[in-house]
Amino acid sequence: MKREGEIALPFDPAQRITAGITFIGHIRSPWGKGTAPKNLRAARETGQGARIELLPDYAPGLRGLAVGQAIQLLYWVDRGQRDLIVQAPAHAHETRGTFALRSPVRPNPIALGTVVITSLDPAAGIIGIDATDAYDGTPLLDIKPWIDTVDVPPGWRPEA
Repeated sequence: MKREGEIALPFDPAQRITAGITFIGHIRSPWGKGTAPKNLRAARETGQGARIELLPDYAPGLRGLAVGQAIQLLYWVDRGQRDLIVQAPAHAHETRGTFALRSPVRPNPIALGTVVITSLDPAAGIIGIDATDAYDGTPLLDIKPWIDTVDVPPGWRPEA
């Protein structure tokens, strides 16, 4: 459903596939359409954790991770809309381009979430995480460790 001022692409981005990817597992959460928090902050406020279930071949890739560590999850918003290039977010007074938003509505429905490992079973390929805003069963693309000396630009400070 389009809001006033939104602009849709004149094509379906899913029909312009130019690369291949593979899913390495899935996110298991209590969320579904209509119940998911709008972002990770809101998900954390619920106090509900989640877990990652890797496909067996990818479990050895967990070596070196630890409980308490922050990781970045790249996941495929497989049930998301893909055609809006200008959106009218409910929290803003004007429309914004998709690339100026954290909205799941994107030409390539890739989401990024930084979460904290709460439990880890490398043999089973299962990672407990503190929160997610992803629907249950959302496909996982990749896991990367969050490293403050790499992921925060030098000298950068949030606005006061």
